[in-house]
Amino acid sequence: MPHVLILGGTTEARAIAGGLVAAGVRVTTSLAGPTDQPPAGAVRHGGFGGPAGLARWIAEHDVGAVIDATHPFAERISAAAEHAGVPVLRVERPAWHAQPGDRWERVGDLAAAAVAIRGRYSRVFLTTGRRGLGAFAGVDDAWFLVRCLRAPDPPLPPRHELLLDRGPYDRAGELALLDRHRIDVVVTKDSGGTATEPKLAAARERGLPVILVRRPPPPGVPAVSSPAEALEWVHRRHARAQHIRGVTRRRS
Repeated sequence: MPHVLILGGTTEARAIAGGLVAAGVRVTTSLAGPTDQPPAGAVRHGGFGGPAGLARWIAEHDVGAVIDATHPFAERISAAAEHAGVPVLRVERPAWHAQPGDRWERVGDLAAAAVAIRGRYSRVFLTTGRRGLGAFAGVDDAWFLVRCLRAPDPPLPPRHELLLDRGPYDRAGELALLDRHRIDVVVTKDSGGTATEPKLAAARERGLPVILVRRPPPPGVPAVSSPAEALEWVHRRHARAQHIRGVTRRRS
């Protein structure tokens, strides 16, 4: 079985690592930072130093396949692995879809979300993660409840309260949060998945608008939507390689 490099610390990445390790596959998961939920197999922390660094690491560690299971808004580096001559697969969780009663306003990036808030809303539930919050540092006419996993680096909105918390969340808890802080708009990224989706249900129930940041363009590599499909992809490629080696040996 090939050495598989998994990019990302998402729920999907952990599921793929666990499945491959259980099947006897050598796995290394690359994480951007520390985590309190380490995946199965080997783990490395920190970046690669760009595409060239990733290609060098792949060659030095005899990687046979790369699975990009990073967050939909993470830096897109997986396409660079193709230049190292190894197959690459992207695991892209399905985006959220609006339901009856949703009041979604889609914007292109965090800067556009900040523009959409200014002069329109006064109490914002901001759940876009710990990176890029400087985009809201100039919004001084609104108060922000900023929820993220770890403390973000400044700059932050001038009027804010920081809530450090980890999902999954539930509808009742999200409703209570909106009511307690008198939220009048929810701002989030279109991350997909079920862990943080209850905030959208809560906003729908309260009739609140949601400013939803669109995903960046996909990295241009083959993609699947679930860990099960990723596991099948690895095993299918291994079986094909075994068959080719067998045919080559018989011909020689």
